[in-house]
This record gives sequence, structure tokens and C-alpha cells, in this order.
Amino acid sequence: MDPISAIDLYWRPGCPFCMDLTGRLSRAGLPVREFNIWEDEEAAARVRAVADGNEIVPTVFVGGHSMINPSLEQIEAAVREHAPQLLAS
Repeated sequence: MDPISAIDLYWRPGCPFCMDLTGRLSRAGLPVREFNIWEDEEAAARVRAVADGNEIVPTVFVGGHSMINPSLEQIEAAVREHAPQLLAS
């Protein structure tokens, strides 16, 4: 299995929760890959797969672990558990 190199953040334009979380992640210094679900059908499908068919954002993946509208604290806990190497980034 490949090591996790970044947190995957699924978002859409105009989402205030997404903008807030993006800023928090940036300030925390965690590496993030962003996916706009309005421009990427595969990204939208991945969100629907973990959100009971809904396109709820922000949705975050740390490896195979998914979180819907998580707090920064929840993301940091998932990183410590699933991808501690990201904390040194």
C-alpha cells in the first residue's frame, strides 16, 4: 500500500464550511489535495459513496478513512491514527 501523501479535501464553490476548513488546514500546515465536486464527477461520486448518496462538503479522506464536515481536531486525530507521517510535513 502506498503511503498517504496528503489529506484529500472535497469541496464546492460557495461553500462557507469548505472555505473555513481550507483556511484551518492551511494554518495547521497539513498537506492537502483539493477536489471540486462540481468539476470532477469522480470526486462527486466518491463523496456520494460515503455520504448516503448526498454531495455533502466538506468531505475529507485520510487514506481510506472518511469524514463529513469534520473539525480540524477530528482531522488531526485521523492523521495521527492513519497517516502520522503527514504531521512532519
